[in-house]
Amino acid sequence: MAARPASNVIEYMLSSRYCEVNVLSATAWDLFGNYAPGWNRVQQICNLVNERIRFDYQCARGTRTAAQALNERVGVCRDFTRLAIALRRAMNIPARYCNGFLGDIGIPPDPAPMDCNAWFEAYRGGKWWTFDARHNVPRIGRILVARGRDAADIPMVHTFGPHILNRFEVITEEVLPVVG
Repeated sequence: MAARPASNVIEYMLSSRYCEVNVLSATAWDLFGNYAPGWNRVQQICNLVNERIRFDYQCARGTRTAAQALNERVGVCRDFTRLAIALRRAMNIPARYCNGFLGDIGIPPDPAPMDCNAWFEAYRGGKWWTFDARHNVPRIGRILVARGRDAADIPMVHTFGPHILNRFEVITEEVLPVVG
């Protein structure tokens, strides 16, 4: 018998502003219902999202929902994350949205400047596990800023009225252990 999720993760199984579980439920079960529950099903969802969505900053739209990302097949990290979360929740796997920063630690440097990044955590076996449908490979050096149901809970910026961002720079560096 599968373990029941703790009561404090129930909110991460429900639809939210950008993760429409009810809209994507039939699609999720059609695509992933034949995979045994567990780690492989979670990874198969990441694989599909990574293959279906093309990353493109020029196509960023803060209001894109998970279902729209699936249909439009383009987006930025938050769109990959929203879709993966909605599909997981539709499969009865609690998932929460995370934002923060992800530098180039452990990979070749990227000439593009780093900015905010979104990924998610899935609840399996009594604990939260980090997944990233955009990169779809384990990465180190994540700097977590916030967790929530989706980007409506934890947007990169909350503003009221017009604003101008004059500068935004984040630098991450790997700190090597001191030897001897």
